Amino acid sequence: MSNNKETFGKTVGFVFAVCLACAALVSVSAVQLKPLQTANKLLDQQTKILETAGLLDQAGKDIVGTYNKYIEPRMIDLDTGEYVEGDTAMFDERRNARDVEKSVKLENDVAGINRRSNTAVVYLVKNDEGQIQSVVFPIVGAGLWDLMYGFVGLESDLNTVSNLVYSDHKETPGLGGEIMNPKWQAQWSGKEVYNEQGEVALELVKGGAKPGNEHGVDGLSGATLTSNGVTNTIDFWFGEMGYGPYIKKNRGGLN
Repeated sequence: MSNNKETFGKTVGFVFAVCLACAALVSVSAVQLKPLQTANKLLDQQTKILETAGLLDQAGKDIVGTYNKYIEPRMIDLDTGEYVEGDTAMFDERRNARDVEKSVKLENDVAGINRRSNTAVVYLVKNDEGQIQSVVFPIVGAGLWDLMYGFVGLESDLNTVSNLVYSDHKETPGLGGEIMNPKWQAQWSGKEVYNEQGEVALELVKGGAKPGNEHGVDGLSGATLTSNGVTNTIDFWFGEMGYGPYIKKNRGGLN
């Protein structure tokens, strides 16, 4: 009997020791890999911003060098539209939106995001002479299954779309997942966000936008809820609770 107890005790001790060793290994690996994960996340973000700015082909393999040369990130206060000080490289909209001291709860939550960060980072795209030729705006809004993250590039008039690029989503492949299709994204170029009354008019049109519709983009076939989510996201982020104050303040001249 004592031998059985001794054997059982050794087995439990061995399993416990293995568990401790594995836990320690996982912890050490997580700590060591975190800087690499952070760097990869930043590189992916810079790649998407360059794609939205129309500079990805020009960048080739030198993503970081091209980004540093042509892109100037600036933090803004969304309520006032003013530039503010902040660490743009470490800014995390998702983290800020969960912090009640750094975000606001939305009453009219058309984008389906619940809370909005008080600040945001916009990306000024400059040419070789240092002149601002466009601005890249991050966007986020609810789709069918989860939040969809992307970027919208506007020309220097802060009305004409240069590009739209989605970067992160969980929509259904072949349906809502078509927001990643380059052919669909290409339709956005040249569309206008605001109508003559200054209202957000850019939207996805079910059944397809008619020729000459300067505010309409073809809706996603078989993905009505995703299409509505995209339209609502645009409506929110370029309205008064989003980038509206910044755009109004800078429409006379970007700096």
